[in-house]
Amino acid sequence: MVKFKEPSTKFMKVRCACKNEQIIFGKASSVVNCLVCGKPLATPTGGKAFTEARVLEVLD
Repeated sequence: MVKFKEPSTKFMKVRCACKNEQIIFGKASSVVNCLVCGKPLATPTGGKAFTEARVLEVLD
């Protein structure tokens, strides 16, 4: 039986200061901006992305 490793990163639902909700990848490799106001939501740090928005939910 082959066992699969559980992924170490998840998608996250975040809310910007402008109240826009957006889904982003937990290990973003580039800056993720809000689609409504253009403010940065997440910046890469070499591992997990530093989230500047409020995390509402971590998705499986």
